[in-house]
Amino acid sequence: MPLAPIESIETPRLTLLPVGPQHLDDLFAVNGDEQVTRFVPYPTWTTPQDGQDWLTRMSALAQAGNTHQLVLRHNGDGKVVGTLLLFKFDEASRRIELGYVLGRAYWGQGLMREAVAAACDHAFEALGVRRIEAEVNPTNTASCRLLADVGFVHEGRMRQRWTAKGVTYDTNLYGLLATDRPTAGPRA
Repeated sequence: MPLAPIESIETPRLTLLPVGPQHLDDLFAVNGDEQVTRFVPYPTWTTPQDGQDWLTRMSALAQAGNTHQLVLRHNGDGKVVGTLLLFKFDEASRRIELGYVLGRAYWGQGLMREAVAAACDHAFEALGVRRIEAEVNPTNTASCRLLADVGFVHEGRMRQRWTAKGVTYDTNLYGLLATDRPTAGPRA
């Protein structure tokens, strides 16, 4: 059974929406920045065709029924400032993986923390997910800190897990269970 659709997820400062061609111009500013794409497995976009190719891949994954590629639209100016990916849904285990990227101009403002927390809440409540996992390059300390702040548990390190952009690297594995969810109020 495929994942239930996501129309939108609202947070105080963001709206998470399914990606579409209308978002590519804003996403080019995000994915065209080598500092932003340093820790993602795909190359930095250098042409509009790179964005089209990425959208084609994301659309195919979504049509397979186990992936949601969402954009983060800033409620203030309406710009798309990043993406959040829920992928590799395993129905039998009720497990899904998480990935994300945020434009550099928006770093340090708590926006991705807000988006990840809301997406995780939605995955547990509306999608029936039991476990969410994230793999992070250990040198990506900001992402490791973000996951811990949202409640993910560092479960271990996988040595030489991935090779991307010609570099082989370890990954930290983080997990969040539905039963781990904090009962605190709104997240900012």
